[in-house]
Amino acid sequence: MFLWLYRVAIRFSSVWNVKARKWVTGRKNIFDRIQSRIADNPPSKLIWIHCSSLGEFEQGRPLIERIRRQGTGHKILLTFFSPSGYEVKKNYPGADYICYLPIDSGKNAPKFLDLINPDLIIFIKYDYWYYYLHEIKKRKISCLLISAVFRKDQPFFKWYGALPRKMLFCFTQIFVQNEESKKLLETIDIKNCMVAGDTRFDSVVEIAERFEPIPLIENFINNSKCIIAGSTWEQDEKILQKVFIELKDYELKLIIAPHEIHPSHLKDLKELFPQSVFFSDLPTSDSRLPTPILIVDNIGMLSRLYKYAWLSYIGGGFTRDGVHNVLEAAVYGKPVVFGKNYKKYKEAIDLIESGGAKTFSGKDELHQVFITLVTDEDDYRQRCQASKNYVQENKGATERVLHYIEINRLLTS
Repeated sequence: MFLWLYRVAIRFSSVWNVKARKWVTGRKNIFDRIQSRIADNPPSKLIWIHCSSLGEFEQGRPLIERIRRQGTGHKILLTFFSPSGYEVKKNYPGADYICYLPIDSGKNAPKFLDLINPDLIIFIKYDYWYYYLHEIKKRKISCLLISAVFRKDQPFFKWYGALPRKMLFCFTQIFVQNEESKKLLETIDIKNCMVAGDTRFDSVVEIAERFEPIPLIENFINNSKCIIAGSTWEQDEKILQKVFIELKDYELKLIIAPHEIHPSHLKDLKELFPQSVFFSDLPTSDSRLPTPILIVDNIGMLSRLYKYAWLSYIGGGFTRDGVHNVLEAAVYGKPVVFGKNYKKYKEAIDLIESGGAKTFSGKDELHQVFITLVTDEDDYRQRCQASKNYVQENKGATERVLHYIEINRLLTS
């Protein structure tokens, strides 16, 4: 019933919602496309890796790329539930096949598995689908859940959580981020669980190591101290606008990479920061711009942008879902700042406790945080080192998952 209602709701909203429309159109004739690409020329060995969206893909990326380098001859099928993942990564060269996951149902799950016939299945972090997991277990296909994290307020641990618990028992092995998650799973009698850590640490370290300069950004910053504000929402931007005006005497620069770059939001941003310039309008020459504010009107650049930060502001701290990815900024060893809604995210909590991050509730607090980080050199250096240490000390989850796969011979050449 839930899935039926979900399909009805998303088809209805697709009339005016672009993301919902992509969700619907991306699944039209999905089985015909899978048939033509995979089933009509079936690979001898295939791994199916599923991500809900872009964030989960970035968690899975280091594992995908390490598996590819193993040279076992397996083809890789990468599926997404959300358009925000598929639309950005549909041309990702690390996978042989990329598509939307057909909607979960008693009919679709066996049909999909018949077409792809995987040797190994890996789910990244979450996105539990009952019919798929039930069919996977029925067929005795090895299925791993990696980088999972559990909280006691989730349905798995409630009196009404029988169905969600059944899904967890379908996994061959569950790799969790922390000891708390492992202990919670043990309370519902799940023993096939291992603390491996979060593969996102490996992902951001690899991205940082592959860093490619952005000459236009370097020209814009021109050795100034720069605040990089990434994945911002409207409330983030309004607070930043007020605080940045009060910091005009410090000769700072501000680069904003908003979470949404649709035209209406970019127009609102331009009205909020009338002296700003869009990245797409930057001159290719070395001429200096009179404005200290840049708005990034593209996607895919943010993880590199953080390299140029004097300090990084991470958006989402005033939304229901909470702060966005803090690790892709912290990996460069710079202080990280975000709003008050962060307590669902262990890495944000850990960064605050380690001293690598600061949080705030409103404009006045943010103003003081910025002033301290700009003027107190000792405090700044300590926070830089804390950020860097935290990321480096927590990498290695990918190796632990790969070791399990190897010793259990889940991928044989």
